[in-house]
Amino acid sequence: MAGISDLPFRSLCYQFGAGLAFAEMFLANSRIWHTQQSRQKLANERELGIKAVQIIGADPDEMVKTAILNMNSGAELIDINMGCPAKKVNKNLSGSALLQYPKLVEQILLNVVQAVNVPVTLKIRTGWDKAHKNCLDIAQIAQKCGIKAITIHGRTRECLFKGSAEYDSIKQVKQYISIPVIANGDIITPEKAEEVFQYTKADAIMIGRGALGRPWIFEDIAFYLQYGKSKSEKSINEVKNIVLQHLKALYQFYGEKKGLQIARKHVFWYTQNCVGSDRFRRLFSCIDNANQQINALEAFFQKTNFN
Repeated sequence: MAGISDLPFRSLCYQFGAGLAFAEMFLANSRIWHTQQSRQKLANERELGIKAVQIIGADPDEMVKTAILNMNSGAELIDINMGCPAKKVNKNLSGSALLQYPKLVEQILLNVVQAVNVPVTLKIRTGWDKAHKNCLDIAQIAQKCGIKAITIHGRTRECLFKGSAEYDSIKQVKQYISIPVIANGDIITPEKAEEVFQYTKADAIMIGRGALGRPWIFEDIAFYLQYGKSKSEKSINEVKNIVLQHLKALYQFYGEKKGLQIARKHVFWYTQNCVGSDRFRRLFSCIDNANQQINALEAFFQKTNFN
């Protein structure tokens, strides 16, 4: 969720019942730690929930330094990303590319766990490609190294985000390890959440793209799991208030210029199921003033409804 799971978005997710929300991927590259972008990814005292930071890299020493930096900055949990499928990440052996090198995986995990005194978790995919699914082996290595929980996205790196996630691999891992297993991939409705829980017996589920434009999905899922029925849909007015709250938080966190840019993609997701949203989003993308963005949204929500 690079470029998405910043403090304003995490705050909304926590507000609507998320149990844990990870900060954006923090690169294990000490040469860029001085940048504003890196500083904004550090743990923040305004975090509503657990201060959890996700780190990514392939050099064991740099990963240790990165974990220590984040712990000293207030992180209460360190998550190691070995699941990102992005080409620009994998070409440096980071993210899911590491799944091809179990010995290096073991070295990174062991070194980071021993270096910090906060819990360390791991995010992976089922393998590099369909011919080399090794998530069970990686999960067993993780458990041996002291990893406290493992999240598995039900696709290989080769799959990227194409096709459908599979949950057989997650179910198998759950049967063979004792640390908590978190299921991830294509969980975008409460019904799907219940299905994945029932099938995999996972200890928890992770929501990614399902929260885009719908950060209240967490309370929807919790309601469905508790009562066996869907929660009432948010009204247009309720959605408007959430969007406005989000945008104002973006302006405050990033400043107006960058906040305006980031707001555009979130507004695209929030309004994609609204009548007349195509034309509105084209116009909205041209607005370069925070007050004008707010006014345009208020005017749009006054005259629209859901498709």
